[in-house]
Amino acid sequence: MDLSILWFVIIAVLWTGYLVLEGFDFGVGMLMSFFPKGTREQKADERRVLVNTIGPVWDGNEVWLLTAGGATFAAFPEWYATLFSGFYLPLFLILFALIVRVVAFEYRGKIASAAWSRRFDVLIQVGSWLPALLWGVAFANLVRGVLLDADHQYIGGFWALLNPFALLGGLTTVVLFLLHGSVFLALKTDGELRTRARALAGRLSIAAVVIAGGWVVWAQLAYSVTWTWAAVVVAAGCLVGVVVTNAKGREGWAFTLSAVTMAAAVALIFGSMYPDVMPGRAGGPSLSIAQATSTDYTLTVMTWVAVILTPVVIAYQSWTYWVFRRRLTTRDLPAPAGLSWTKVREAVGSHAKPAVNQSDLS
Repeated sequence: MDLSILWFVIIAVLWTGYLVLEGFDFGVGMLMSFFPKGTREQKADERRVLVNTIGPVWDGNEVWLLTAGGATFAAFPEWYATLFSGFYLPLFLILFALIVRVVAFEYRGKIASAAWSRRFDVLIQVGSWLPALLWGVAFANLVRGVLLDADHQYIGGFWALLNPFALLGGLTTVVLFLLHGSVFLALKTDGELRTRARALAGRLSIAAVVIAGGWVVWAQLAYSVTWTWAAVVVAAGCLVGVVVTNAKGREGWAFTLSAVTMAAAVALIFGSMYPDVMPGRAGGPSLSIAQATSTDYTLTVMTWVAVILTPVVIAYQSWTYWVFRRRLTTRDLPAPAGLSWTKVREAVGSHAKPAVNQSDLS
């Protein structure tokens, strides 16, 4: 296989890893907006559980984005330049949201104040909703095609990116991430939280079938090629499988099928783009793989690095998930320094909780 085509496939795999892994913690972050129930304190405790389900892994999941971006820069420098100049504002908004989200995760438990924690919970939610929407908009525009000039510079403007097809693509990633996150919650929690997460996943799976199904069929009929019908069939079958396995309480299988659904969506997106990396629109020029690629020497060195280091990264991340595999409930929220929450509240006030130790990532 030509190395440039190989790296086009590798970048698709890296995006698959990112959307599958970061997708569920985006979903959990978005679910913090409406999933917790009960009194204010009960909602606060449930939000802590939600944060703790993804606390040990969310930063590792973002490594896939950094790797995909770095691989694009090294393997296809002209694609990187065209993409990041043309999509500058939406990508800047995504980057800003991700930075806000990182800060919120790190700081929400640093001060013994319920108000402080609520503010950072809101930032986690914003930092999850915004990228979930904008990633779908960006990928949908790559499938649809963009306006490029003869020098492969984007000339369509920001508002041209917010077309109906792209906005439906944004809604598709939002609903898929919400479904993925709810299935992950059912897999990582127990008791009432697990029951409610399964019920929510059942409702979201219906929405995913309607919204994602509509976008996928639109993309396939208008912009894609024949062989990507296989990806459409796989995605549809896996979504149905999520409905069935979730209803039977088989959260592991439901999560796996949800992940395969997103992998099939990435196959549809990159299959629709091929042999271009930035398809043109309205009869305009496209940026092809051959035009955007780096030198053979660069691609050869990158290939050897990937062969050596990728198994190490996958093994380490798999070990992390195995170590933190236990289900969580609100009963697992620790009181610091051996004190009960009742004594702590009596000492510092009913609306405050002390800063947590390193074992409690919320």
